[in-house]
Amino acid sequence: MYEKLLKLYERIVLKHPILTILLVLFLVIGIGSYARDFRLDASADSLLLENDQDLKYFRAINAKYGSAEFLVISYSPKQDLYAAETLDDLRKLRDSLLKIERVGSVLSILDVPLIDSPRLTMGDLKSGIRTLESPDIDIDLVRKEFKNSPFYKSLLVSPDAKTTALQVLFERDETYHTLLQQRNTLREMRLATPLTAAEAVQLEQVSEKFDEHSLDLAEQEALDIAQIRTIMEQHRNHAELFLGGVPMIVADMISFIRHDLAAFGLGVLVFLVSMLLLIFRQPRWVILPMVCCFASVLFMFGFLGLIGWKVTVVSSNFTSLLLIITLSLCVHLIVRYNELYDEMPGADQATMVKEMVRGKAIPSIYTALTTIVAFASLLTSDIRPVIDFGWMMAIGISFALVISFAIFPAGLMLYKKPVKFSPRFDITGIITRTCAHWVEHHGKLTLTIFAVLAVISVVGISKLTVENRFIDYFKPTTEIYQGMELIDQKLGGTTPLDVIIDADPDFLANQAQAATTVEDDPFADDFFNEEEAVAGLSGSSYWYNNYQIATLNKIHNYLDELPETGKVLSMATTMTLMQQLNDDLPLDNISLAVIHKKLPEVINESLFRPYMSEDGNQVRFSLRVIDSNPNLRRDSLLKKIRHDLTENLKIKPEQIHLTGMFVLYNNVLQSLFSSQIKTIGMVFLVIMAMFIIQFRSLRLAIISIIPNLISAGMVLGLMGLLNIPLDIMTITIAAITIGIAVDDTIHYVHRFNDEILIDGDYLAAMKRCHDSVGRAMYYTSITIIIGFSILTLSNFIPTIYFGLFTGLAMLIAMFANLTLLALLLIIWKPQKTANNEIHE
Repeated sequence: MYEKLLKLYERIVLKHPILTILLVLFLVIGIGSYARDFRLDASADSLLLENDQDLKYFRAINAKYGSAEFLVISYSPKQDLYAAETLDDLRKLRDSLLKIERVGSVLSILDVPLIDSPRLTMGDLKSGIRTLESPDIDIDLVRKEFKNSPFYKSLLVSPDAKTTALQVLFERDETYHTLLQQRNTLREMRLATPLTAAEAVQLEQVSEKFDEHSLDLAEQEALDIAQIRTIMEQHRNHAELFLGGVPMIVADMISFIRHDLAAFGLGVLVFLVSMLLLIFRQPRWVILPMVCCFASVLFMFGFLGLIGWKVTVVSSNFTSLLLIITLSLCVHLIVRYNELYDEMPGADQATMVKEMVRGKAIPSIYTALTTIVAFASLLTSDIRPVIDFGWMMAIGISFALVISFAIFPAGLMLYKKPVKFSPRFDITGIITRTCAHWVEHHGKLTLTIFAVLAVISVVGISKLTVENRFIDYFKPTTEIYQGMELIDQKLGGTTPLDVIIDADPDFLANQAQAATTVEDDPFADDFFNEEEAVAGLSGSSYWYNNYQIATLNKIHNYLDELPETGKVLSMATTMTLMQQLNDDLPLDNISLAVIHKKLPEVINESLFRPYMSEDGNQVRFSLRVIDSNPNLRRDSLLKKIRHDLTENLKIKPEQIHLTGMFVLYNNVLQSLFSSQIKTIGMVFLVIMAMFIIQFRSLRLAIISIIPNLISAGMVLGLMGLLNIPLDIMTITIAAITIGIAVDDTIHYVHRFNDEILIDGDYLAAMKRCHDSVGRAMYYTSITIIIGFSILTLSNFIPTIYFGLFTGLAMLIAMFANLTLLALLLIIWKPQKTANNEIHE
């Protein structure tokens, strides 16, 4: 079967090289033309777990209490914050921001209601709301109110009164939320039962509309943010300004991804050309590999554009990976061709190319398959960008294999005369021969070194964590980092966390029973209506009454005293303000009912609706977590809050719900560790099975897997020892390392099996392997190592770690293959039967 396929390949590709190249290029250009539809996605949704129930609850809470997208501008004036010149500049800044079409409102110290400058009463509120722009306002009283107000301190004004915040709220995009709701509803239906044909078509149409609208919205947000930054520049003479908020982070991350794709893709390409020229010194050994690399990348860009797959932070390095993997396939072909030049003096080009393909087809197919398996293992993750990255690379590598064995051999056929490359300085030979000499004379020491490294790796892996701070994803020189740090330190924290407390289930049950009684007894109906008319909401709700004020205050104070939290707002804050308006007298139920009915709408919108449901049976505590806190442990904090609310404050567990981006991101982090275990376990199981099939030997399969286990383990162990946590990018390092490093293992073992048949001398076979396939292993490894080092120039810290640790893993894998693998092949020989036959 194999021979038939080879002959078919030779008749099609090698006999018709020009036609082959034209057909492949036609396919690449056809698919590549869709690269214009290539898209990036750095939205918060792109980093969340698939089918996360907390995400569903989060969206429901947002819809209930209102959640518009907003940006925060921190404004630190050079003069006093309340100086006339400062307030005038702040006013101009606010008015300029309001002129942006999508900006619905701007909240600043100029606009918020003042109730203590001087102190107002309930009756005073009927005559209108006072603000900083009201005539005859007392600046000293305003200064005091912003410093002491439970709502405004550490939210709008920093404790030192040197920084204020402007909250820029965008108009709610109803189309986006409607399409999102429709799409999610249909997806949930699909999880429960198979969709009908009509529903499946509807889901496809809604998803397409949602994707298109999301793209338009993201582009508009980027333009709006650029406009806001332009406006901010006009005010830097008066103040130091920083921009923060989720939309800004998304826009900047897309900018980072776009920069990394362009700069590092181009950087790796230039580097690869330089390396090929330096090593092989012949135009053909540069042109043909580069054509293969360019065709693979163009095909993938077009393919992603064609099917509408978006590249995220996780998959942003696929260009560099695909270039390096394609080049690796080509380098092994070049080195084998060079060996044949010496082995077959006088052979014509057709014979050389045919033998090159015959010698490298099987190991190359297996290396591609094992790399595909490694990336496909990422499909076991629960994180959508990680899953998509696995698919992208699996498809890309498959095409890279086809390209390499179509264009490269066909291109060589166009060169009539065989040419050998001869390095000026044989550094590669020195390194590979040194490794061979080391294996020959230091076998026990080699085993001891790798055993010690394995133990250290296990210790390091046991220290791996997934607790990381979002702020650490960025360099301190970036606006994201500086803005988050300032908001954390002076304006109450950055990452939102909501604590939702429902009514006691027994209260709800009694309320339902009372409703049933009313239906059954018409006289009871009149009685209850009269009761509610007197007490209003305070008489019918669980939380909005004078009995629960103390409980609300206890919960609020507990959350506020946590070292990880910054600003906390809740109904307890509202009650404190209401008591001030009530001449500092305690609030009874009648007062609460009157307040709820008589307060101006603007007060209701600001003080009630964000923190309590309409029926008063659910309250929301809005927290800001200080993300820059070095002691922040997300999962531990969430568990502590649940524990303390139930054990110390006696809230029933079923009443408590924690939600917000803080919770969703923690879910992603906690998923990373289990995903890493599943990923590595799946990779090694499948690759072991492939080794057994390929080598038809359990012994060779075990020998082959050991160096790859050690290289992946050492990198993860080093991360644990250096306290570098797993994140959405570093989680993929182990799978990538195994997938790429195992390629060299397959090529080496395959060549060793051929060499041992020559004379049966294991030591001599090892030396010959080091001097032949060992060179290709060195070329590919050093190219990958230096290629990944380019990623350290990124502004995105996970990309830097990704480049450093993947390069380090490849360095370890190279030396493990050239020393430990070779040694194990020598000392663990197959057994011989009584008939002198080899038994594996």
